[in-house]
Amino acid sequence: MMISYRLCYTGLVARDVTILRKTTQRRCLIIPTQVKLSYSSRDQGFSALTSNLLFNSKSRGIRSSILKPEYAKDDHHSTTSIPKQLNALFRFTRPHTIMGTVVGIISVSLLPIETVSDLSPIFFIGVVKALIPALLMNIYVVGLNQLFDVEIDKINKPELPIASGDLSMANGIAIVSTSSLMSLAMGLTFQSPPLLCALIISFFLGSVYSIELPFLRWKRHAFLAATCILSVRALVVQLAFFLHMQKYVLGKPTVTTRSLVFATVFMCFFSAVIALFKDIPDADGDRDFGIQSFSVSLGQEKVFWLCVNMLLVAYGAAIVVGATSSFTLSKILTVLGHFVLGSFLWLRAQHVDLTSKADITSFYMFIWKVLT
Repeated sequence: MMISYRLCYTGLVARDVTILRKTTQRRCLIIPTQVKLSYSSRDQGFSALTSNLLFNSKSRGIRSSILKPEYAKDDHHSTTSIPKQLNALFRFTRPHTIMGTVVGIISVSLLPIETVSDLSPIFFIGVVKALIPALLMNIYVVGLNQLFDVEIDKINKPELPIASGDLSMANGIAIVSTSSLMSLAMGLTFQSPPLLCALIISFFLGSVYSIELPFLRWKRHAFLAATCILSVRALVVQLAFFLHMQKYVLGKPTVTTRSLVFATVFMCFFSAVIALFKDIPDADGDRDFGIQSFSVSLGQEKVFWLCVNMLLVAYGAAIVVGATSSFTLSKILTVLGHFVLGSFLWLRAQHVDLTSKADITSFYMFIWKVLT
């Protein structure tokens, strides 16, 4: 039997609801028409109604729960939303890039160290002065990219906070603007020309990489996109922060060391791999939006194995350099450590399913963990 009922609820246009009732021994009663219900804009759908439509008439009475006029109290909503907002902020900062920045700056800051006495409070204060504005600039760069990539991220990275709606565009703009201003202000205040130059270059390259304006949006072009990432990760971080620690923190004369050259060359390989590999899982969305990454033009499989082989070459170079060290302990640790990491990388790469976006993304995060 088909029975039509008319439901009215506050703030919405009345609509007819048709319910199919089968004739069985267990008879059902339907809630009468013209029931007034409160509707909350933040709760989409009307699923709560279904549990209250049918009642067992065996007990010759109505056995039901009363529909609540509101789904949740405002104070409960605000309490539960705080952890959600913090989680959205955490994801907005792209934690793997934060970790890479922290490890990279700390590592290069240790290169000018010659004696134990160099590890003074002045040294640690200098590291902190480098880290804080660098991390703020990192947030600016990755945040700006999310602001201009909302539609692409809905395809490539729907879990990101702006693409998923967990973070509003207004809040994203506020975070990005505040981070960049605070970073540049600190660079001016700390009176270290290399540090300030590193921040300005990062700001410039991060902006031209993402901003959708004529002659900008360099991420559309594979070579320019790779140049931005390699310039910051491999050259700016290594050279500028080394000079900051050596001359403006420790007060030593500017000297190019063997360790700095090796670190810079190694990071060139790493940065090139990151620039290439990050686009492999994003090939579908990049293709739809006209971004000509190497993964789009060459194919995901070719780029994947190119990245793996580049990292293996970098590990091989590290083993050779370590073997020439005059310090026995350093020689053993460098050779053995990079051999183990290279072997682990190769074995892990053999089991990556290149048809699975989740598998490729997991391997990409693995590269970040191994190299940081």
